[in-house]
Amino acid sequence: MRCPYCRGGDSRVLDSRTADDGAAIRRRRECQECGKRFTTAETAVLSVSKRSGATEPFSRSKVVSGVRKACQGRPVSDDDFALLAQRVEDALRATGSAEVPAEEVGIAILGPLRELDEVAYLRFASVYRSFESLTDFEAEIALLRSEAQLAAHPDFLDGSTDLDTTDIGTTDLATPSTH
Repeated sequence: MRCPYCRGGDSRVLDSRTADDGAAIRRRRECQECGKRFTTAETAVLSVSKRSGATEPFSRSKVVSGVRKACQGRPVSDDDFALLAQRVEDALRATGSAEVPAEEVGIAILGPLRELDEVAYLRFASVYRSFESLTDFEAEIALLRSEAQLAAHPDFLDGSTDLDTTDIGTTDLATPSTH
């Protein structure tokens, strides 16, 4: 590690600590040539392999940029964007791979974005999954609705409630009916 003051190449580590919830190591160093102290941070590099074959470091700002386009005009704050990007990075790092395909980044975005804003999710998914027709949108909306029903009526899973699905595809959620 080169000293930022004298550019000397010999430094001694005085202290090491974890930072960013264990995602980085912070080291306090002392230059052996000029005696000045400085701090360095070490992080594991997460690379993204693109379809073209090129690789580049994972960038939260690129995640935020893509998601921001999908969220244009939606009530989503900068903190929401930052949290989503953190969740995406955490999910990708949890795979244990140092290099992930760009497609996996897109997949990792879909879940947190869906929880954040369903309209933005549909916009992002329509581009990411290359929706080609209104039918593609309708199918995704029907899936969102059915999952919303299951979330609203968890007793359906144990068989104590039947859901009336005749309204799937209309603007109203299907209504539960009990026996």
